[in-house]
Amino acid sequence: MDSAVAQERVLEAAGTLFYERGVQSVGMDEIRTASGVSLKRLYALFPAKEQLVEAYLERRDTEWRSSLARDVERCARPEERVLAVFDHLHRWFGEPGFRGCAWINAYGELGATSARVAARARAHKSAFRAYLGSLVEDAGLPEHLADHLALLAEGAMVTAGIFRTDEPALRAREAAAALMAAARD
Repeated sequence: MDSAVAQERVLEAAGTLFYERGVQSVGMDEIRTASGVSLKRLYALFPAKEQLVEAYLERRDTEWRSSLARDVERCARPEERVLAVFDHLHRWFGEPGFRGCAWINAYGELGATSARVAARARAHKSAFRAYLGSLVEDAGLPEHLADHLALLAEGAMVTAGIFRTDEPALRAREAAAALMAAARD
């Protein structure tokens, strides 16, 4: 098995296990077993678990933001695109196995002790906020609205993860629509 295939298997296994159970509760031996990659190869690819967690978060970031952009770009009108973010969250929260935001979860587990994990979480959240900012700008809305929308989305993620329901996305969407209407007045 070449390194690219081994790395893909490790990241797939780690991603599933970390998201389902949390980073700290999953050992490298479990990742070895789930991936089918030898422990020696696993440590050659990722000499420290922190590096594997960082790679997992980077990979998930790319996948998550691509999925969000695909959903948003289906809407023609700029205002609809802003609200489509919350529609995307609603679909995501309703997926089987949804366990909240991977970056919030990882930050909660390791943010105080791992500068690399904290940096990945901050980078993801900053990119999400910047994306919201671009949608708000395209809709001709005041820039500060992006901060409000980001807080609504983040609060919905936490609430949905804790209560295991997709409802927070619907409530956040309603609030976003009200904020957008107020900004237009």
